[in-house]
Amino acid sequence: MLKEHLPDFNNLQAVLKRGKPSKPVLFEFFLNKKLYEFLSGRAEPEDDFEYAKYLIKAFSRAGYDYATMHLTRKKFFHTHEHDQLESKSLDSEVMITGWKDMELYKWPIPENLDLAFLKKLDLELPGNMKIIIYGPSGVLENAIKLCGYQGLCFMLADDEKLAAAVFDKIGNILYKYYEAASAFSCVGACIVNDDWGFKTQTMLGASALRKYVIPWHRKIVKLLHTGKKSVILHSCGNLKEVMNDIIDDIGFDGKHSFEDSIQPVEEAYREYGSRIAIMGGIDLDFLIRESAENIKKRVINMLELTGTAGYAVGSGNSIPAYCPAEKYFAMTRAAQEY
Repeated sequence: MLKEHLPDFNNLQAVLKRGKPSKPVLFEFFLNKKLYEFLSGRAEPEDDFEYAKYLIKAFSRAGYDYATMHLTRKKFFHTHEHDQLESKSLDSEVMITGWKDMELYKWPIPENLDLAFLKKLDLELPGNMKIIIYGPSGVLENAIKLCGYQGLCFMLADDEKLAAAVFDKIGNILYKYYEAASAFSCVGACIVNDDWGFKTQTMLGASALRKYVIPWHRKIVKLLHTGKKSVILHSCGNLKEVMNDIIDDIGFDGKHSFEDSIQPVEEAYREYGSRIAIMGGIDLDFLIRESAENIKKRVINMLELTGTAGYAVGSGNSIPAYCPAEKYFAMTRAAQEY
């Protein structure tokens, strides 16, 4: 049974300001179609406005104070199609290998997005619920998609001006994307989603990230803060080398995506929780493999460690379709009953 919940975005805001909310807060980047349909009580609609309402109902019924969504459901940065969606090479979608490719590539135009559905959402939000807009991937992820991981690394060595031009083109487009999001009163925060690392280190060296990627994140966060929107970084991988940049230079309000094999969320909170809000962190592998009772114990221990200040309960990444629903609900129920 789902517990009755009236969303209040102020609770999530309290967490993002590293304060103590009135009750434990849930945070998830996204769920999955099966859960959305169960929670909303309807099939996934095609219409953008109806789809937004469908997400709002699903997140609200699950106990969240917000709903996450894109500004567009259409593919934003065009890349080559591929058959294997679950597992693919980081060099499978290459579009840009030289200056001519960059000139011929059909870059998306954020100003052309149809955002009519967002203008109507204020009347659809229950309680004090807000929307959290996330991006069509980030500066680094899109550079890797368009150039390939190996291709981008070679480009940085062989034609640094081209690599810099690719990063700047993507960064400018994403800046305008988030600028569009910041104009709506129903939007309370944004997620800047850009995977920077893997298990042992960052995808590019810290110096390259500071030169090409971090400046755009700094500009986007400043833009959103000026518009009074909180900003959460979703980035997977081992980011130890650049955590000070994330917190002190860029100024993100919250950090999301944690893995036990890199740094358990308990350790992350002890190390960084006084400087940035820690979002989620119940490792996805743990969530899938462990018993409901062990999941409940870990959530309660995390809430006792944090006192709920500057921390929101959720998975280390997201809730994929292969995560048993009963394990997901064991996690959320533990927080709601705490």
